[in-house]
Amino acid sequence: MASPWVTSALSNLESSSTTARPTKYRQLLSQITSSSDSNAIPANLTAFIDSILSESLGMVSSRPLLASAVEAISTLPTTSARIEVGTHALQTLQPRVVSFEEQDAAIREIMADAYQEQEDFIDAAKMLQGINLESSQRKITDDAKVQTWMRICRLYIEEDDTTTAESYLNRAKNLLYKISDPELSLTFHLSQARILDARRRFLDASSTYHHVSFTPALAEEERMQALSCAITCAVLAPAGPNRSRSLAKLYKDERSPQCPEFSILEKMFLDRLLTKEEVSKFASTLRPHQLAKTSDGSTVLAKAVVEHNLLSASRLYSNIGMHELGLLLDLDAEKAEEYAATMLEQGRLAGRIDQIDEMLFFDGVEGSGEKMGTTTAAGGMVGGRGDKVVGREIRKWDEKVKGIAEEVERVASLLQAQYPDFAAANMVM
Repeated sequence: MASPWVTSALSNLESSSTTARPTKYRQLLSQITSSSDSNAIPANLTAFIDSILSESLGMVSSRPLLASAVEAISTLPTTSARIEVGTHALQTLQPRVVSFEEQDAAIREIMADAYQEQEDFIDAAKMLQGINLESSQRKITDDAKVQTWMRICRLYIEEDDTTTAESYLNRAKNLLYKISDPELSLTFHLSQARILDARRRFLDASSTYHHVSFTPALAEEERMQALSCAITCAVLAPAGPNRSRSLAKLYKDERSPQCPEFSILEKMFLDRLLTKEEVSKFASTLRPHQLAKTSDGSTVLAKAVVEHNLLSASRLYSNIGMHELGLLLDLDAEKAEEYAATMLEQGRLAGRIDQIDEMLFFDGVEGSGEKMGTTTAAGGMVGGRGDKVVGREIRKWDEKVKGIAEEVERVASLLQAQYPDFAAANMVM
């Protein structure tokens, strides 16, 4: 409740002449904010806002007075006081918000700051969402729009609500080409990388983090942190040709050896098998969403490691039994076959499975990254890996036939040179 002296002063002001009110209101606001009783300031300021927004004071006079009151709200010593007074001000403004859009936006930004200080990111985002950025009453620059959208995006990222965060990121994306502020552009790419990472689109996230790591505006420590994130995402990505290209790019970056993740990056790039100890050490550096379980019950990391070790096995062996493959991958034979079949189907591994003999045959080449074609009623492959395997075997056969023919031709030439009479008498025309 407001102090008696403030209530009395406001009552006198409301009944005084209209021309003198603005000056006297400013004097009263100064007295309220400089009061020694800090506990009474929020209630007194609330009463002041109610008075200047009453019908007795015209809009022309109330706008600058409300702007001054908004500044006073921002100077309140505690976040709870700013939220209390700001909430009341917004409720009072609600019926006439069209006439006070600028002041409404300023109050919402102050409250968003207060909520953010309390780590209440959702309420902070909701405050900013209430700002009308397409207003015809005031001019809002593209920079201001993108800045607000990106702040909302980052607040939702803090709460792991990547779906809502991405919707605001996409709004900002449409205006990004008009933005000249490099800091805003950097914020956009960092937020984009975090969203891609959280949604397990690790290859895209790795590429974006790597791009950010070259930004001169960032401090050296932050650039190295972005590079570490790029390596982590590349390691967690599904094994295959696309990930191999990403690993190669990161491995060739001269800064990579300074990152703690370089050891596992090097082993993956060189197609070496990973041990449990190395995987456990790497897992201790991951964030919760990167350790979340997938639909088959395994973690993202465990799945990435199994697929990598399977790809590494294809570099070491021409073929391997399913039981032996299971021992190598620390899985049972059925699960190992399931992983191999999935990678073959998705074109991330080149080879074929003989289910009768329970053998996996590797083709000795890298997967194309293209999915296999559909299966006909007769069981043949249409436009998929099956056609490529058959074609490759026929070419091998042709090469062997060609080699034998060339060898016969060489022998015939030697006989003709050594025994021309015999060759002439036995030549078949």
